[in-house]
Amino acid sequence: MAPKRKPAVAAERDPDGIFRGVSAFIVPHGVQARRLEVWKQRLVQMGGRVVEKPTKGELAGVNHVLAMDAKALLREFDAAWLHRFSGSVVSFEWMEECLKSGERLPNHKFAINYEEELKPKNAAGSGNLDAPQPAKRTKMSSEYPGDCQRISGGDRESELAAGGSPDASAHVVEGSSAGKQPNQYASSQSSSADSKDTIGSHGTFDIEEASSGGPSIYAPADLNRNITKIFGRLIDIYRALGDDRRSFSYYKAIPVIEKLPFKIESADQVKGLPTIGKSLKDHINEIVTAGKLSKLEHFENDEKVRTISLFGEVWGVGPATALKLYEKGHRTLDDLRKDESLTNAQRIGLKFFDDIKQRIPRHEVSEMEKLLKDVGTDILPGVIIVCGGSYRRGKASCGDMDIIITHPDGESHVGFLPKFVQRLKEINFLREDLVFSIHSVDGSDSGVDTYFGLCTYPGRELRHRIDLKVYPRNRYACGLLAWTGNDVLNGRYTRQWWKACWQIGHIVNCDTEKDVFETLGFPWLEPHERNL
Repeated sequence: MAPKRKPAVAAERDPDGIFRGVSAFIVPHGVQARRLEVWKQRLVQMGGRVVEKPTKGELAGVNHVLAMDAKALLREFDAAWLHRFSGSVVSFEWMEECLKSGERLPNHKFAINYEEELKPKNAAGSGNLDAPQPAKRTKMSSEYPGDCQRISGGDRESELAAGGSPDASAHVVEGSSAGKQPNQYASSQSSSADSKDTIGSHGTFDIEEASSGGPSIYAPADLNRNITKIFGRLIDIYRALGDDRRSFSYYKAIPVIEKLPFKIESADQVKGLPTIGKSLKDHINEIVTAGKLSKLEHFENDEKVRTISLFGEVWGVGPATALKLYEKGHRTLDDLRKDESLTNAQRIGLKFFDDIKQRIPRHEVSEMEKLLKDVGTDILPGVIIVCGGSYRRGKASCGDMDIIITHPDGESHVGFLPKFVQRLKEINFLREDLVFSIHSVDGSDSGVDTYFGLCTYPGRELRHRIDLKVYPRNRYACGLLAWTGNDVLNGRYTRQWWKACWQIGHIVNCDTEKDVFETLGFPWLEPHERNL
């Protein structure tokens, strides 16, 4: 029998949250009981109030009614009550989108048109031309071109961009141990594990939930590339300068702009959009009217900013190191190659600078994921190996490969990573080491094993970044969420999960990603829906 679901972690109520002043009745029809409770909890945590069902003659105290759709709404209230109600009647999508954007969105965009449901239907077989069509949900998305994880060398700066794991206390390997074997890849005849494995005290794990492929490739049209390209460049510059706050403001704005179904020709068209404040609106106005942005031109003409930004693109070089290198008189990558203070990992990042910057086509990532699964299963039958990051979110190309690993029995993952790395070197897949740390044996650092390095696609010498993370079974769900990303979601979900764990004094074990979402009180998002 499956274990009982763990109770949600109680989060501190924010009286000034995005739902401040909202007194809502939530219509239960058509919603799973657990999901209903999660929504109620989130509304209260974010400053709102949940009102039990008001009588038909009593409207006081309720200013919002939330329902799945018009049919569910009319099962709870009759038309006369709804006509008297002066508050807002909105779909659950309003709450979901508010939580994802981090701000209160206008009610009218999510209003339920129950009047259409009251109209008499046409005769059977004739069709109903007036019937309302279900609203299509628009997912805001963006992909910062870097899409990689970087750990610096000498100054210990950490920039785990795609969901930097809280367990990362890895050391930098001071030398490459890439094998010199022929460029031939081993094949495995071992059959893969069953799609569902019993986990004893941990219940049942559904591998399909961790499936890498989304229903389709995520490739938004982005009619406003003239704007998002400039904002992406500013992200690079501010990250290199160590200004994460400004960098993140542009990062959040890109998906909103990217998903607009029209080309922006006036700043008035972005008025009221989430994440677009006055400063960004002014930037957009300048770009669409002048075709350029003076702020970016200033940065690109400033030698110090330009140089520090360039150095910051080298794997292992963070903002503080980049500044030190500039102050030493370095101005080019050739200057860096002569600097004896660089760590071995930084030298590797510098040597393969151009390779690492090239994105990997989705079909190549898929082939390399299969290779990893075949090799892993040959070493440890039943091992679960999933490629996360932008690949799992359905992107058409990836900046690197984020590989998340565990084993259903909760024990066999111990000591797996060294064997896995060695085998991948023997077949000439892993080429250079950047970070290698083992914690599963001694149980330190949450028992997570880490390998960062460079790999090659079969038959090629072009280097790609790859990260391998081996999690204990009871940490795997959060690890999978963290390394699937994206950055915006990680900031909102994963870090809050760890904060909750610290507050109650121990790690909250979750069997699946859905458990992590529900523990935090957030609506479930499929991997391809996480391009927020």
